[in-house]
Amino acid sequence: MTSDRPDILLIDQLPDSVIQRLSSAFTLHRYENLESLRPIAEKIRAVTTGGGPGVPPDIMAALPKLEVISVNGVGTDQIDLNEARRRKIGVATTTGLLSDDVADMAIGLMLAVKRQIVTNDRFVRSGEWAKKPVRLSHTIGGQKVGIAGFGHIGQAIAQRAAAFNTEIAYFNSRPRTESSFRFEPDLENLAAWCDILILAVSGGPRSANMVNAPILEALGPHGVLINISRGSVVDEDALISALREGTIAGAGLDVFQNEPNINDAFFTLENTVLQAHQASATQETRSAMGNLVVENLLAHFAGRPLLTPVI
Repeated sequence: MTSDRPDILLIDQLPDSVIQRLSSAFTLHRYENLESLRPIAEKIRAVTTGGGPGVPPDIMAALPKLEVISVNGVGTDQIDLNEARRRKIGVATTTGLLSDDVADMAIGLMLAVKRQIVTNDRFVRSGEWAKKPVRLSHTIGGQKVGIAGFGHIGQAIAQRAAAFNTEIAYFNSRPRTESSFRFEPDLENLAAWCDILILAVSGGPRSANMVNAPILEALGPHGVLINISRGSVVDEDALISALREGTIAGAGLDVFQNEPNINDAFFTLENTVLQAHQASATQETRSAMGNLVVENLLAHFAGRPLLTPVI
């Protein structure tokens, strides 16, 4: 007996409650490898995935009847959008749902690095407090905060940073005329101006390694880098060298190249705060994101427009 429910390929993990919703409306297949995909490839009409794994070209090519990709996240740099357009495959993300949590993480990392919260936690736990003087940290108020990328997330970061009485400027592909914050069209100039550089740009070829040695040199020995965007945005060899040599003061990183198998040189750097790509990883936001993934699929198969389309 065949099911009239559309067959869907799951590439990334989703909360159990979301899987239950999908299971009630669709026939689900979990991706393991291309070999196991081949027997069912002709049946797959939709893919759910995350911004990290996306849909690799070999998987997309193996699915001749693919109609829609519903992304649990906002990143599409791991999806060939040109090929999706050519094949008339709809692509939807969960835009708008994770901006607040990601912005909160950016501010949390800023505070953790500048106020040495993680370093002092280790200091207290080690028993050193009774033996050594406490190192002074740095005030946030009055700092200059540069934000690279001024979409929903970048603007949410700016609103939060402003509450700390900081001065704010941003780099973006175009000025946001609706914003009162200063636009800086050159990233290196922004890095030279600011004390804290927060990355909120999209991933993909255009932004790959945009934060390189000259940008880090411009940020300078008192500067801090915060990355909650994509690991691909930063030249990690240049960053590790800058952190080791004191070219910059520190970094707060939620994303990395080749995650989760990141460069173990980061583990030796005491002037960093590291997170496991957790910026949107709250129960509330991940539940809302997962439900939007489902709603986009339900809309497509009911003949309605996608709720949050990219294409």
